[in-house]
Amino acid sequence: MKRALISVSDKTGVVEFAKGLIANGFEIISTGGTYKKLQENGVEVLEIDEVTQFPEILDGRVKTLHPMVHAGLLAKRDNPEHMKTLEDLNIQTIDLVCVNLYPFKETISKDGVTPAEAIEQIDIGGPSMIRSASKNFKSVYVVIDANDYETVLESLQSDEDDTILRRRLAAKAFRHTAEYDSIIGHYLTDLNGDEFPDVEVLGYDYHQELRYGENSHQKAAFYKSAMPSEYSIASAKQLHGKELSFNNIKDADAALRIVADFDQPCVAALKHMNPCGVGVDDECIYKAWRKAYTADTMSIFGGIVAVNREVTKEIAEEMHKIFLEIVIAPSFTDEALEILEAKKNIRLLTLDFSKAKDAEKHEYVSVMGGLLVQERDTTVDQLSEFEVVTKKAPTDEEMKALLFGQQVVKHVKSNAIVITTTDKTLGIGAGQMNRIGSVKIAIDQEEQVDAHTPLIMASDAFFPMDDCVQYAAEHGITAIVQPGGSIKDQDSIDMADKHGIAMVFTGRRHFKH
Repeated sequence: MKRALISVSDKTGVVEFAKGLIANGFEIISTGGTYKKLQENGVEVLEIDEVTQFPEILDGRVKTLHPMVHAGLLAKRDNPEHMKTLEDLNIQTIDLVCVNLYPFKETISKDGVTPAEAIEQIDIGGPSMIRSASKNFKSVYVVIDANDYETVLESLQSDEDDTILRRRLAAKAFRHTAEYDSIIGHYLTDLNGDEFPDVEVLGYDYHQELRYGENSHQKAAFYKSAMPSEYSIASAKQLHGKELSFNNIKDADAALRIVADFDQPCVAALKHMNPCGVGVDDECIYKAWRKAYTADTMSIFGGIVAVNREVTKEIAEEMHKIFLEIVIAPSFTDEALEILEAKKNIRLLTLDFSKAKDAEKHEYVSVMGGLLVQERDTTVDQLSEFEVVTKKAPTDEEMKALLFGQQVVKHVKSNAIVITTTDKTLGIGAGQMNRIGSVKIAIDQEEQVDAHTPLIMASDAFFPMDDCVQYAAEHGITAIVQPGGSIKDQDSIDMADKHGIAMVFTGRRHFKH
């Protein structure tokens, strides 16, 4: 008689699966809670110590780590010496292992869990059985996912060769244990405070196939982190619209990064990974929306909008008049949802914006043959860090505008220039090969403002020469914020003094490639 060893934490469907195995000529072996579950539901089952002739010890830490189990899994059925050894030692083969592991990820996701509690949820016997069964997939089924129960039972009832299925199950099992170990490894690494360990192992779960990648001829899929941040596009809930595309996901991620830097009501409109309009208000999210929208009414068409407060009916009515790909917010009022859902193609997503400060610490960028890992640029510059380097100091209102511009420019692709007032962007120059090119683009986009309104320019990196300052001064800029650090800083300072505009250095660059 064939034997199946079943030991699962998630007992969904396990009773029906065990009964199906028995119907296909299997004897069932089980452990602990699984044994109890099966027995209570009328499944004839052997307890593990009846097979090993050895009791569970050390509070259950040792129960399946035994030759009677692993020899039964690992023995090559077509190797006479292996089979003779089993016969001599009175060991029976085990032909199927159904295991899912202790809930380590779920445990560490809970608030207040201690390291001691987490460590007790590190499964040892389960991964060992999975690996033994997977190594010998030529003869043994390994089942780690309840979604595969039906497929396995159908295969057992068929006369066809099922080697390919067993190999697929083995590959899935090895991926599963690798991810499980990666989560444990990251947890312990974080406890140790090791920022860049000698080996970086990442776990991602398949979420969905995408229609295509950046372009229609590229295949693509979306994988979610094994432990995604609550503030991430991977954790967002979609309320309406088509599935997100590859580019939608990247753009939405970029939009979320922008609004995460603002505590006050903020709206960021984004296009092709760059903001086209950002607006803030001390109290009113509608006013923030109007500022973001009017910053560039042309580029927002087909864009992605992130709103860090509830979307109201008033905002939804204006959004309804234009074509937007995505609106992502903490929530929508019932009236707002009804208005926006009338547009078939708009995607509406919700997310817990209160977790914005808890987003992942590191970001990962793939290159051919490698992976770049760095801390995310979450630094929000402070007024207290600004150094006035010109004869003229910025007014209080200009300082407020400079700080706002500095918060936005870090999210624009380098070379990056942003023209702003105190609470809205007016022009954005992004991704140019030289800085003066970005300055000209930003100023060319600049919306006309009242003569008494401060008009500032923020730069993500220093000016290599004074032409950027001269051009800005000639077009009404009243104050500039930049990191400084060029060997020609004094030329830029002198040019600012010549035109009577204020300039501050931050001492911190914000390149974004």
